[in-house]
Amino acid sequence: MNEQLTLEMLIEQIQNADDNIRAAARDNAGQVGAPAIAPLAKIACEGELEIARAANRAMLNIVYHAGRPGASDESKAVSAELIKLVGTDPPLQFRRDVLWMLWQIAGPEAVPPVAALLTNPDLRDDARMCLEGLPPSEAVAALQAGIQAAPDDFKPAMAHSLGKRGVATPGVPD
Repeated sequence: MNEQLTLEMLIEQIQNADDNIRAAARDNAGQVGAPAIAPLAKIACEGELEIARAANRAMLNIVYHAGRPGASDESKAVSAELIKLVGTDPPLQFRRDVLWMLWQIAGPEAVPPVAALLTNPDLRDDARMCLEGLPPSEAVAALQAGIQAAPDDFKPAMAHSLGKRGVATPGVPD
């Protein structure tokens, strides 16, 4: 793709019936950045299967692009847009995908909304894994608080994540 991809072009091309046009848009989405996250999320949640997949992969390419060394402002902007998507509205699998994207790129700003999902039976494992991968110490504190409130069947998984972060959990098998 020789010309600069704009947000409008990306959204139009990601919804194109031609697989090659859609793939090129998906593969070059990183350069569009954070402004594309919300429109792509809408397509990923509502579009026809292959178009929805392309939109989801375009979001992932934006995450990878923004996560490159020296792009901390882009990374923070993309993370902020992703955080908006872990609420209750998007479909469950999409929220799981967003949690995976967040641990790739987010910092301490993602900890509170992700930690809040530790009590969601459908998303608690995804939230736990996201917190396990987030770099800040706030994530460890959220896991420590989460294990205290976790139901017994979830405590071993929480202990495992804390163990991976170097925190012992005496009395809880991991």
